[in-house]
Amino acid sequence: MASWLSIPKNSPFSLANIPFGIISSAKVTSPVAAVAIGDYALNLSTFASSGGFSQLPAIQPHLSVFSQPTLNAFAALGRPMHRQVREYIQSIFRADTQFPQILKDNSTLQQEALLPLSEVTNHLPMHIGDYTDFYAGLNHAYNIGVLFRGPENALQPNYKHLPVGYHGRASSVVTSGTPIRRPNGQILANPAANPKVPTFSPCKRLDIELELAAFVSKSNELGQPVSIDEAEDHIFGVVLMNDWSARDIQAWEYVPLGPFNAKNFATTITPWVVLLDALEPFRTAGLEPGSRESLLPYLREKRELNAYDIPLEVEITNAGGKPTLISRTNANNLLYSFPQMLAHHTITGCNMNTGDLLGSGTISGKENQTQGSLLEQTNGKNPLKLADGSERLFLEDGDTVVLRGMAGTEGNYVGFGDCVGTILPALKLEF
Repeated sequence: MASWLSIPKNSPFSLANIPFGIISSAKVTSPVAAVAIGDYALNLSTFASSGGFSQLPAIQPHLSVFSQPTLNAFAALGRPMHRQVREYIQSIFRADTQFPQILKDNSTLQQEALLPLSEVTNHLPMHIGDYTDFYAGLNHAYNIGVLFRGPENALQPNYKHLPVGYHGRASSVVTSGTPIRRPNGQILANPAANPKVPTFSPCKRLDIELELAAFVSKSNELGQPVSIDEAEDHIFGVVLMNDWSARDIQAWEYVPLGPFNAKNFATTITPWVVLLDALEPFRTAGLEPGSRESLLPYLREKRELNAYDIPLEVEITNAGGKPTLISRTNANNLLYSFPQMLAHHTITGCNMNTGDLLGSGTISGKENQTQGSLLEQTNGKNPLKLADGSERLFLEDGDTVVLRGMAGTEGNYVGFGDCVGTILPALKLEF
C-alpha cells in the first residue's frame, strides 16, 4: 500500500494502520484528535476545518468530534463510521489518491496539519470512566498459580469457564512516557513469621505486566447485556498496556478480595488507538479453541479466529545502561477475546460507557523468556542479567521499561508504538 508521504519501512504507523490519538504541540495548544502516519501526526481538527473531509459526506454533521480533547465523541459514532473515516484517510495518503487536491497537492494544508511526531505531545486518547483488568493470559495464570499453589491447583476451577477480572482504578491510567513513582505500602517482610505483622515501606518487588487493552465505543443501557454476537461492534480499538504491579504489597493485601493498592498506583497505555479493522489481517486462533464448546452459550463466539497474531516484546534499560530485551511473546497467548470479556462483563446488565478500558491480563508464552512479567521469569529468586552485567529480580529506581507490539511486513507494519515508563524513587513519608 504505497503512500505519497515518505513513511519509514519499520514504522508501526504505516498506511495500513492509521491509529487515532489526541495530541497538542507548540502550534496546537489545545488537545485535538489526530492520526499517526509514518513520522507524522495529521491534525484532524485542522484537516476537518480546511475541507479535508469534503469528499466524505457521512462525517460532515460530526466534524466537531475532531476538535474534542478526547476521542470519546468520535468513538461513540460507531464502528461503521470509524471504518469510513479510516478508509477515507488512507485514500487521501495513497500514492494514486483520487483526491490529490485535498492534501497531496495542497502544500499549505500540509504545513498546517502535518506535524512531526517528535514535536507533538501525546495525551490519553479517551476519557476513561471505568477500567477492568482481566486475567485471560492462560500461561501467565498457570505460571503464577504454580508459584503459589503448585501445579495441581495452579488454575482455579472457574478459570476455563469465564473471563476472570477485577475492577481497576481509571484515574491512574497514564499515557506512555509518564514517569512511574514507586509506591509505598504495607508489606509482610517475613511470610513465615507468627504472628504476621506488616511493616510500611517502599515496594521492593515492583513488576510489570505486558497486556493489550481495548476501549469501549458504544454504551449499553443498565440492565441490558451486550450479546457475544454484538460485542465486537461495541469495541473502538486496542492499545498496548503495562499494568505495573507491587508484588509484595499485593501478597499481603489480596486475600480475600484481590488486588487493590498493589495495582492502583499506575497503569501505562500507548497513546495511539489501533482500530479493530487494522488488526483484521492478523486474526488467529487463541489458546485452546477446542474448549469453546465447554463454555456457556453466552460466551461462545461464532468466529473461530478470536485472537491476534501480534509479536510482542519487553525491554529494560537501567539508568545509564544498555537496553536489554528480556521477553518475546505473542498476543495470541490469550484464552478469551475482548468480545468475550465484554459479553461477560455485561451479562449481569452492567452498563458500559464510551471510553471504558478492558485489560487482557498478562500475556506470556510457555517457554523461557516469553513471559510477560518479571515474577514469572525470576520466580523472585533467580535474577535476570542485563546487558551491562547488572542483575534484576524486580525493577529498580531509574529502570526504564519499554513494551512493543507490531505485526505485518516491512513497509506495512501495524503497531502500537512504544509503551514506556521510568521508575522514580518512592516518596519519603513520615508519620
